[in-house]
Amino acid sequence: MRGLIPALLVAGLVACTTTPRPRPAAPGEPLPELRLAPAALGASVSLAQQLVFAHEQDPGGPRSLEALMEVDPARMQLAGLALGQRILTLRWDGTRLDEERDPRLPAQFNSALVLRDVQLVYWPADAVRAALPAGWTLEDGPGRRTLSKNGREWVTVRYDGQPRWEGRTQLTNLSEHYQLTIESHVADE
Repeated sequence: MRGLIPALLVAGLVACTTTPRPRPAAPGEPLPELRLAPAALGASVSLAQQLVFAHEQDPGGPRSLEALMEVDPARMQLAGLALGQRILTLRWDGTRLDEERDPRLPAQFNSALVLRDVQLVYWPADAVRAALPAGWTLEDGPGRRTLSKNGREWVTVRYDGQPRWEGRTQLTNLSEHYQLTIESHVADE
């Protein structure tokens, strides 16, 4: 029974991070990957986070996960924990994305989508804009960020905290049909 609960949480996480049939403006076109260097964040941060995923194709409702994220100029590292057990570790050095995954994490879980969302939420708007393919735009204002193409909003991010990595952040992905709510605070050293 003890191993079953983390497995169920992992299954819920996968339902929220895999790419279902999107409803993009151009059929079959995915959201762009950013692949920004950790140094482009312009800061070193260490965060403890509570993540809540809600996906329209998940009848079990929202799923939550604890995460620890550290970024310095050389790398970004993200650890996902379910009921205190590490189920995923991602490391990004600006060139290579490495992962360590619990065997219960289904194969369709896509670490590149996690990296994309983290960078869309936290990296500076100018760095994100520079990484976008032609036709994509990023609007960035107080408390809100929107990724669009051809006038259609695909992803909206709303921030409650200052700086943006503290407090509550909500990412709504209209293309891949999920919402991610992040409660962050600076981790104790």
